[in-house]
Amino acid sequence: MNQSPASPSVWSRALPAAVREIEEFIFNSGWDQPPRLFALVPTADLVAAEPTLADRLPSGDGLTPIAQDPLDEAGSAGLAAVLEGICWPDGVSGCALAQEIVVLPPAAEAELDRAVAEAELDRAAAEAGGTVDELATRFARNHPDRREARLVVGVLRNGEHCCLLRIRGLADQPDELVEHADLAPNMVTALRYTLEA
Repeated sequence: MNQSPASPSVWSRALPAAVREIEEFIFNSGWDQPPRLFALVPTADLVAAEPTLADRLPSGDGLTPIAQDPLDEAGSAGLAAVLEGICWPDGVSGCALAQEIVVLPPAAEAELDRAVAEAELDRAAAEAGGTVDELATRFARNHPDRREARLVVGVLRNGEHCCLLRIRGLADQPDELVEHADLAPNMVTALRYTLEA
């Protein structure tokens, strides 16, 4: 697939729209979805390679998300290790990951930090209860003030990135959408690596 003549800055402007499209796509499938990875391909390149898609895709210099198979986190390796094994071909201008997470209020995050620090000091307890990451995950999932959320992080080869968080509403409250570049710096780094490898 040839690279589109559009400049990387054009794709940077198109990235937030692609991330919102991904979140809406997954939102329509409901909650309790596995992590999903998406290739971000210039729409013009995709139409040039597959002219039959021209009627179904918007024209212009946008990015089209292409869903990959759901990621399997079941093994001990986890999502980070799965991402370490991914390398995108040149025709892919970026990628995005959608993952359900647990969000804690600031006060609970302080409690979590204390629990993790205590576990790190007490190696025997940490070994008995699993790794520090497993302890943190259990703490977050069992906290009474936890909120379910879906995080979508998109990254381009030029380093631009976009993060969108949907926090699941409680009872009759609507979901809350938060868009901010600094929501998930570790995930941004991990996705950038898949584009550089």
